[in-house]
Amino acid sequence: MNAPFKPIDDAATSFVRRHIGPAPRDVAAMLETVGAKSLSELVSQTMPAAIRQAAPLDLGPALSETEALGHMRELAAQNRVFTSLIGQGYSGTIMPAVIQRNVLENPAWYTAYTPYQPEISQGRLEALFNFQTMICDLTGLDVANASLLDEGTAAAEAMALAERSAKAKTKAFLVDRNVHPQTLAVLRTRAKPLGWSLIVGDPATDLDAADVFGGLLQYPDTTGRLSDPRAAIAKLHDKGALAILAADLLALTLIASPGELGADIAIGSAQRFGVPMGYGGPHAAYMAVRDALKRSLPGRIVGLSVDSRGAPAYRLALQTREQHIRREKATSNICTAQVLLAVIAAMYAVYHGPEGLTTIARNVHRRAAVLAAGLRKLGFAPASETFFDTVSVDAGARREDIIARALAEKINLGRGDQCLRIALDETTTPETVEAVWRAFGGKLAYAAVETEAREALPSELKRQSRFLTHPVFHAHRSETEMLRYLRKLADRDLALDRAMIPLGSCTMKLNGTTEMIPLTWPEFSSLHPFVPRDQAAGYHAMFRKLEDWLCRISGYDAVSLQPNSGAQGEYAGLLAIEAYHAARGQGHRKVCLIPSSAHGTNPASAQMVGMEVVVVACDSRGDVDVADLKAKAEKHADRLAAIMITYPSTHGVFEEHIGEICEIVHAHGGQVYLDGANLNAQVGLARPGDYGADVSHFNLHKTFCIPHGGGGPGMGPIGVKAHLAPYLPGHPLTDDGVAHAIGPVSAAPFGSASILTISYIYMLLMGGDGLKQATEIAILNANYIAARLEAHYPVLYRNVRGRVAHECIVDPRPLKQTSGVTVDDIAKRLIDYGFHAPTMSFPVPGTLMIEPTESESKAELDRFCDAMIAIRKEIAEVEQGRFKIEASPLRHAPHTVHDIADDDWSRAYRRSEGCFPAGSSRSDKYWCPVGRVDNVYGDRNLVCSCPPMADYAQAAE
Repeated sequence: MNAPFKPIDDAATSFVRRHIGPAPRDVAAMLETVGAKSLSELVSQTMPAAIRQAAPLDLGPALSETEALGHMRELAAQNRVFTSLIGQGYSGTIMPAVIQRNVLENPAWYTAYTPYQPEISQGRLEALFNFQTMICDLTGLDVANASLLDEGTAAAEAMALAERSAKAKTKAFLVDRNVHPQTLAVLRTRAKPLGWSLIVGDPATDLDAADVFGGLLQYPDTTGRLSDPRAAIAKLHDKGALAILAADLLALTLIASPGELGADIAIGSAQRFGVPMGYGGPHAAYMAVRDALKRSLPGRIVGLSVDSRGAPAYRLALQTREQHIRREKATSNICTAQVLLAVIAAMYAVYHGPEGLTTIARNVHRRAAVLAAGLRKLGFAPASETFFDTVSVDAGARREDIIARALAEKINLGRGDQCLRIALDETTTPETVEAVWRAFGGKLAYAAVETEAREALPSELKRQSRFLTHPVFHAHRSETEMLRYLRKLADRDLALDRAMIPLGSCTMKLNGTTEMIPLTWPEFSSLHPFVPRDQAAGYHAMFRKLEDWLCRISGYDAVSLQPNSGAQGEYAGLLAIEAYHAARGQGHRKVCLIPSSAHGTNPASAQMVGMEVVVVACDSRGDVDVADLKAKAEKHADRLAAIMITYPSTHGVFEEHIGEICEIVHAHGGQVYLDGANLNAQVGLARPGDYGADVSHFNLHKTFCIPHGGGGPGMGPIGVKAHLAPYLPGHPLTDDGVAHAIGPVSAAPFGSASILTISYIYMLLMGGDGLKQATEIAILNANYIAARLEAHYPVLYRNVRGRVAHECIVDPRPLKQTSGVTVDDIAKRLIDYGFHAPTMSFPVPGTLMIEPTESESKAELDRFCDAMIAIRKEIAEVEQGRFKIEASPLRHAPHTVHDIADDDWSRAYRRSEGCFPAGSSRSDKYWCPVGRVDNVYGDRNLVCSCPPMADYAQAAE
């Protein structure tokens, strides 16, 4: 007789099982190592009972990967993909398939972290160096950063840069009335809390009587008009002000660069260089400045230095400018860049080269000129006779009929206050132009009209200077060469597709492949952010569900999905607090309490909204010193606006007194901003909104699996309690009909909307139970590492029951006294073992903060711990006198192929000992391409873009 079927264990094939690293048998062994009988017991020892949520997290049942993709197909079908000719800084574009497959869809690129460890980041650093070179060449300016969040943010950062750098000391800033309206809205938000006034008008006339510290001009402007800005730039300079041009990169291949026109700063978007519109993002913005402003330039800058052998090596330059170091003295809180998108834009330029970009631009302009010629035939004179890709016309009483006919043709036109706008791009075909003419009531043939069309670029603005002269923009024309270049750069890097990245506070968990798939579907990727709302019904259905889930997870009552980075989420949350106080007649509340252990973005964000930072001490356990907090809250009670606190703490511990901390702040009239960077330790176990917090941001690129992409994209939505809901960021270009107390913090209403699909699918696949399990395993993995390493490196902070949260800080500082070893030595030696280093010297200088996440298996955790223990044995050999630290493998790390091929090996240790440390795999060895990078040399000899071709020619002579 046949045996009956056994019940099928669906969990064995579920996504939850695939996402979580340790198998059930491994969990049992790890619990034994940490000394806990169960996950439940471990969590109870880790987290204060007072904050544990009672009810299970209900997000509905987890879906299979097939079911989730089916659900996403249903949502996608609710979006309608029309041809968008709206313009306003967003364009249709064609991403070369070789870039889509080998960058955007390649985990070697999208799972990489910010290149703070340059030796293992040479591939993406070179790609960003290319991006900076591209921006410098096209803008004609000296130094560019490695990208910003969006064009609106870049404009706001440029305004702030002008305010602190201009000779003029007034508090007024001129904005051309024809900048993109979303940019103006972001500028208003940024200026208001800092007391800066915006003069919005015509630079040709309104500059005469205005004293300003800077001015922003759009080039070409949002209506499409292309005019010479030199007179306005000269007026700005006469007033001691800085001139900023928001410039279209593709147009700059045909028209004079901002640098040639006299601008001090150029900003804009690189979106149309191969990056989909994605209903608003993510896109790489750019900023370039003249040389005198380079040390005030916000964001990251890639520079060229040398390694230990004197060979060229890339690194992040001038890092002392960053908010993590300058804190409340920082001039920006920019933390997340848009690296993955900057890489795509740079590779678009590498692939097409200057000739290809110019050809694309000429084709776009030619079609715009033909469009204008046809409109004239139909009785619609363009508002400007000079333009690049955008034609505006006054449609008068026929406006609504034209819009309706365009919609019938599945075309979206731009709608200005007085005109209709038609913005063409590289996807525009002759058939598209003919359809526009039909919408305007005429039936014309493109070929016939083309013979009459004339160029519309002003002769005095035609570009004369060369650009993209470096060999990298000429060497990869064939797909074969491009494919090999992308592979070569990817091979130089270490990302999550190779090894664990144990960065504390950065939550480097793997992004499941299924989560990434809908990202490139046209229904999600091809929508302009300002299409009529009924064309984005699928997006909005997803937004509503995602907001609901985030509320259930956090205990908050309302969510804004707009902020497109964690730092921007902090900024938006503090603006909400400020607006809440002002609405209650308490606008004088300006003091923000921040623990000394806080992320550097916290004090930087506070100063950006005009708050005064007061630092609260931490005690010997690393917790907030409650007595010091109480004293400072009482001292500043009349002016207390908020506290910004990270929970669990940046020291990797659930503080026992979080409820009391919230009560103290509330009792003195303040609000509690809880930094959501460490939410991965709470999902399903505790809700900030329940234990006293008023507002948090959620790092979707940490807790909810949006890829870090080498340093961006990210998303930082905020959740708030009901009393703060009226003060969430709004957007003037949405049709929600709601009056908002504060303006937008991002250019697009829903930030980088397209990557919200990733977090949404992750939650679909995990369900409430799966998310809770992930949190429990993240806590287990961190305690397992702490238990395995504590005999070799002291674990700096634990709670009263001896537990860490989701990360732990190990303290090698005593070893410096006994051996001379530094935290840098350990970090660089880990590369030889095939690992990215943990977070170095934050929040405690000289230490390592380790966060394993739930997606790392026991085998990988053991491999990391074995490497750390082996390094400790190497340190012991230094302590025992085998060799001095300067002669040790630790100080010479990382070892490269140049070391193993060195014919003159004369070091105090064996070549194999340095290149193949104990326990590392020879057959699967990761070889970083450069030796230890010289940071000091790179800052003293700042090189941030490729030299022009002429330099190569001179060198060859």
